[in-house]
Amino acid sequence: MTDGLSTLYQDLLSGSYDCVDRIVLNAYFRMGHSPGGFRVWWRALTGSDETLENAYLMRLAGRFSRRVRGYAKAHNIAVIDCSVGERKHDIATEYRSKTTVVQGLFLVLVGRAPAPVWDVSAKHHIERKKPIPYVNHYSFHILDPEWGHLTIKVSGHPPFPAQVILNGHEYVACQARKAGIAFTKEGNCFTNISDAAGLAKIADTLSEQRAIGRLSQVCERWIYTTCLCFALDFEEQRRSGFRYQYSSYQIEYSRNLVFEVGGHMEQVFQALIDRSRAPLDLKTIKTIVGYKHRPKIHRRTKRSAEWEVAVERPTYDLTIFKLHCGKLTLKIYTKGERVLRIEAVAHNTRELNCGRSLEKFPEVVWRLKSMLERFADALSCIDQCFIADELLEQLPTASQVGKTVVGGIDLNKPRMRAVLEALIALSASPNGFTASHVAARVCARTKQSPSQYGPRHAAYDLKKLRGKDIVRQIGHTRRYEPLPTGLRAMTALLVLRDKAIKPLLAAAQPLRPRRGPHNPKPIDRHYAAIQTAMRGVFHELGLAA
Repeated sequence: MTDGLSTLYQDLLSGSYDCVDRIVLNAYFRMGHSPGGFRVWWRALTGSDETLENAYLMRLAGRFSRRVRGYAKAHNIAVIDCSVGERKHDIATEYRSKTTVVQGLFLVLVGRAPAPVWDVSAKHHIERKKPIPYVNHYSFHILDPEWGHLTIKVSGHPPFPAQVILNGHEYVACQARKAGIAFTKEGNCFTNISDAAGLAKIADTLSEQRAIGRLSQVCERWIYTTCLCFALDFEEQRRSGFRYQYSSYQIEYSRNLVFEVGGHMEQVFQALIDRSRAPLDLKTIKTIVGYKHRPKIHRRTKRSAEWEVAVERPTYDLTIFKLHCGKLTLKIYTKGERVLRIEAVAHNTRELNCGRSLEKFPEVVWRLKSMLERFADALSCIDQCFIADELLEQLPTASQVGKTVVGGIDLNKPRMRAVLEALIALSASPNGFTASHVAARVCARTKQSPSQYGPRHAAYDLKKLRGKDIVRQIGHTRRYEPLPTGLRAMTALLVLRDKAIKPLLAAAQPLRPRRGPHNPKPIDRHYAAIQTAMRGVFHELGLAA
């Protein structure tokens, strides 16, 4: 672990591991996705263009459906037609707990989704149907000895595009059993591990170059013999040269921190949310409420609230702290009784700009890992902020960036404070931020128009911050990111001003004593003690009337 958040709380952990979580691969027949290529493939399959008509294409889709249902009936495999909104994963999980199948196909779910379909008009002219129609997709749920539960979702219309859905935790669980590592797995998470280092080593294999071969093998093992065979038998596959290629579509990468005591994890996480929610400008934090019953190893002075609900809910409260940036998502949440999970999700790997072919899989994982660590570093900097005396003294003085001399930073000006608040809110952005992003955030905070504070104003303020080594430019791009020491300093300056100096100055005014809060928190008692002491200090300095 190299991120600041994991290092900060390492004394409370019993172990940790990184794991590639959900993996969605697109399987496609490249030749079949262009009109000319599809025509060439059709000639190889049928021998001529005479049957290249919409009626024959529909017959292929109908034959696919009949073969799937006939095979399932003959082998006592359930085929379920799902309606809109049904959770297919929950249905598959229920059937998996009941099935006697040890290896192979155990369930087929049918649902409608958009997919590319060819439209053949007069003289065998081929073009895409627009808009993309909704057609039946067949989700084949399979038990694999290496990967556990996997799903292959295939469209019934040629060229039969497919998705292979895998779970990294299932793979790690299968390999850990073979290695003799005892563990307790709750849902998609390991909560108790006999050999945390050994399990982490197994999980790391999904980030290596060899993971490409493992992914390719599991796809090839099932997609032709269990899925495509209902559309094209083996002879038709060989004669037409139908072969799938694979690319990454969705990838999730998680870092899992296993705490010794569940209560410690909850205290740490709730405090982290309280301190980070306002600086990161989070509008909502989603909480799924359940009845808590965490293990009580040490007596706690402050008990968590217990909830009773009338409907079935998760065993533990699930609080999700989530940030979206286009097709990328960063989130941190509790998982089970003692696991805190930090997760980076690429909903579409095109957003990472590193290629999508299967050969680029390790690069995609590395970029997600880098995103996750930057996110965790930003949270740790906001959670534990500080500023050095030297920087505090140097802030108002001029500095030099390249050959340009820029002014100092005066936090008494509302504009500069708004810029610092905007930078802290943008600090967790996966790909950094631009001057336009800063300007938009400042305008939203100060209710100014773009003419009053635009990208040019933001670029100048960023240059001043670069001169103080608070912000840096990313390579030769026009994007920026805060340095860890700079992020800690910016947060500390704003916290000192808003949470310490302003309340103390306000308390020093000779106003009528106020009633204290009805339900005082520890921080309220600290404020009261400090305010009482500071009145004497202000009186000695001549600041109090």
